[in-house]
Amino acid sequence: MSADGWHLTDDVDRFLAGAGEFLRARPVPHIMALTWAARLQARGTGPYGGGRPLLGRLSRAGSVLAVCHQLPGRALGLTPLTPEQADTLASHLAGLGHTLPSTGGDSDTTAAFAAAWQRHSGATPTPAVRLRLRRLGTLTPPDPAPAGRARAAGAGDDAHVIDFIRGFAADVGEDVTVDAATWPTTRYADKHYSFWETPDGTPVSVAGVNPPVAGLAQVDPVYTPPAHRGHGYAAAVTAAVTRAALDAGATEAALFTNAANPTSNALYERLGYAVYADWTTYTFG
Repeated sequence: MSADGWHLTDDVDRFLAGAGEFLRARPVPHIMALTWAARLQARGTGPYGGGRPLLGRLSRAGSVLAVCHQLPGRALGLTPLTPEQADTLASHLAGLGHTLPSTGGDSDTTAAFAAAWQRHSGATPTPAVRLRLRRLGTLTPPDPAPAGRARAAGAGDDAHVIDFIRGFAADVGEDVTVDAATWPTTRYADKHYSFWETPDGTPVSVAGVNPPVAGLAQVDPVYTPPAHRGHGYAAAVTAAVTRAALDAGATEAALFTNAANPTSNALYERLGYAVYADWTTYTFG
């Protein structure tokens, strides 16, 4: 039985041995920890800067209560924490000399941790990104669907996928180089992609989906180039990849939307993705 408190490791297998059951029991609020743990198991740490991850679990009386995770240079991800739990984590990390560029998780948790981190480290928190985590209820594809069809991307579509994802990364302000050389090191490389094609076979929108973890498939990203927007292609391709994931065995689906984008929020609401939690990233100056 583990002693009470936070237990840190850089070994993903050891982390999942201690916290995997806790994470899998509620995959939607734990979506990021599950996704990154699976990615680390599949790819190792090399693609993410070569450093070691920070993986932690909070235990009490033999039970896991919460988890944190961080890859080198990236945000500290948090599962839901009480203000007291956030304070104990901030105190523990500051006492060990850790520095954090940012933190992300549900808004109540990250607000509590940001305040605690400021108290213990002196770093000033600034809200940077506000998202909404959405969970699928009943999938409702657009009716009528736009002209064309969905098609799973194949090996010959690599250049098209990379071009679309480069546009997505630029749209959301992600600081990453997306090209054929860097593709294997990005977070986009291990997803399954589908296009929406017009009747003449032109790809006009793309959607990706992560390999399911604990039965949960995360749709990410969805992108339509500016010249093709306003025709319903994003809704159609999102519905298509969601249906494909469910047909392949996923029991749940989820995705993130930008809280400040009413168009995308309305689109995913119509498809059946209801708000599950508000999500906020804070940067530390």
